[in-house]
Amino acid sequence: MTDPRYTTFNTFNTFNTFNTFNGFNSFNSFNSFMKDCAENFGRFHKAADVLAATGKVDVDIGATPKTLVMRRDKVELFRYEPTAERTVEAPVLMVYGLIGRYTFLDLQPDRSLVRSLLDKGIDIWLNDWGQPGRGERWLTMDDYVDYIHEAVQWICRETGHDKVTLLGICEGGVLATCYAALYPEKVKNLVLAATPIGFHADIDDAPAHQGLLNTWTRSLAPEDIDRIIDALGGVIPGDFMGLIFTLMTPMRSLTKYNVDLLEILGDKDKLMNFLRMEKWLADRPDHPGAAGRQWLKELYHENRLVEGSFELSGRVVDLRAIVAPVLNIFALNDHIIPPACSKALGSKIGTTEYKEIGLDCGHVGLFVSSKSQGSLAEIIAEWLKARDE
Repeated sequence: MTDPRYTTFNTFNTFNTFNTFNGFNSFNSFNSFMKDCAENFGRFHKAADVLAATGKVDVDIGATPKTLVMRRDKVELFRYEPTAERTVEAPVLMVYGLIGRYTFLDLQPDRSLVRSLLDKGIDIWLNDWGQPGRGERWLTMDDYVDYIHEAVQWICRETGHDKVTLLGICEGGVLATCYAALYPEKVKNLVLAATPIGFHADIDDAPAHQGLLNTWTRSLAPEDIDRIIDALGGVIPGDFMGLIFTLMTPMRSLTKYNVDLLEILGDKDKLMNFLRMEKWLADRPDHPGAAGRQWLKELYHENRLVEGSFELSGRVVDLRAIVAPVLNIFALNDHIIPPACSKALGSKIGTTEYKEIGLDCGHVGLFVSSKSQGSLAEIIAEWLKARDE
């Protein structure tokens, strides 16, 4: 029978040899390891208690009170309830993209562009595109600009104003820009955030970590785009788009559910922040195939918007027809929409009142990071106040 003292000696000797080879003191390393284990078990235990006590309401997103005022097909127009005395009279219509849900702009009270603007006395309206499915696969960008026009007309009738301010976000910013060019008489101001306009502007002016989506999309042959959308039932599934965005930041995607999540398990507020963001990511809707073909082929491939050859409903979208004041905000570290693609608007529009601002954050951080929360709403509100009559 082996002497247990000999086994123990050899075990610690082997452990000590391994750590000596790695430049560590064996007992200090072992103690540190055990301490980390105890701390992690503590985090898991606390996280289990937090999750057990968490109800659906705790991870609600898009919860700022609002009233449904109009519905057409699956598209709904909402007006948010005011939270402060009005400081800007002109109504503001928020136009979000088809790639995600508007709830991104209203994740929680302290991370909500919607609530921040309401608290600054701005009248906020919102077009919710709903959840398009295969029944909406024929909808084009033409149709969505038409939805915007109907919403603008409704808002003007309800408020007594002749014009509205459009606040376009990401893909929604392109729709808002097209509307401002086609219906300049209905737009008082145009505010854009993280909006691509020049879809080839990144070719000669983008760091290596930016423009990956542009490069991949341009690498697809037009017939490949048709084959992909046809094979997917005439739509671009939300899960498919989510996968594309995940692959753009592979290391971030690999570590957020283990390394990052482990660090916040014991902090209820941070854990709830994480869960709300994941809820938004999981709610990505399908993108109508017809609008997707226009987006990918006519804009990403052919760059028609800045070339002056993009048509909607038989009308050319001439950016020089935009005469309303324009505020163009973009993220300097945007890995989805390179700043150059947003800045391309400046030299193409007809208005002489144009301002662009780059903020030191990423595409998502522009709207939800604690760093940009106050600054984004403050910039928009102050700019609008200076132009309110």
